[in-house]
Amino acid sequence: MATRTDAPTRREQILKEAARLFAERGFHGVGVDEIGAAVGISGPGLYRHFAGKDAMLAELLVGISGQLLTGARRRVAEADGGPEGRDPETVLDSLIEGHIDFALDDRPLITLHDRELDRLRDSDRKLVRQLQRQYVELWVEVVREAYPGLTEPTARSAVHSVFGLLNSTPHLGRPGALPGRAVTAELLHRMARGAFAAARQD
Repeated sequence: MATRTDAPTRREQILKEAARLFAERGFHGVGVDEIGAAVGISGPGLYRHFAGKDAMLAELLVGISGQLLTGARRRVAEADGGPEGRDPETVLDSLIEGHIDFALDDRPLITLHDRELDRLRDSDRKLVRQLQRQYVELWVEVVREAYPGLTEPTARSAVHSVFGLLNSTPHLGRPGALPGRAVTAELLHRMARGAFAAARQD
């Protein structure tokens, strides 16, 4: 979900290729030498950047959980800073856009989370869960502001359902098979808003 425009560091290149390979072939199906070859360095050269594959996996999964939370907080803070106060509809649209960026641009990380989360050390897995809970609660607060009639349990269920919808992108086929990023993003956004609207009991 990165928005950087400068060239990625070698460490970031390694993580990107590790995520791709882990997602394609599974954590145990990829060797350090293969990750190194993908970025043009020797396998042993990777150990100047990471202690091993376990460390790469932990940084990928903890890192994306932290990025999602940080990005969501930034979007909410930017909305709060407006001269006319916070518009819940606008904030929710911004949160949805941010998660769609992640779902379309970091698809291997979704696959990794689904398949490999249990391989993390207990401390790293607990950190991922803690960050995710904070991310969910931020969404629940905004959703309840946008749809005042929703109870907290209903809003939380709706948020998890929308995450499931948006995080389905690894199952949509290869990127080239999609109708185009902008079209896909717009479709996902409409479906997310439709899901939240459907949660209301008018």
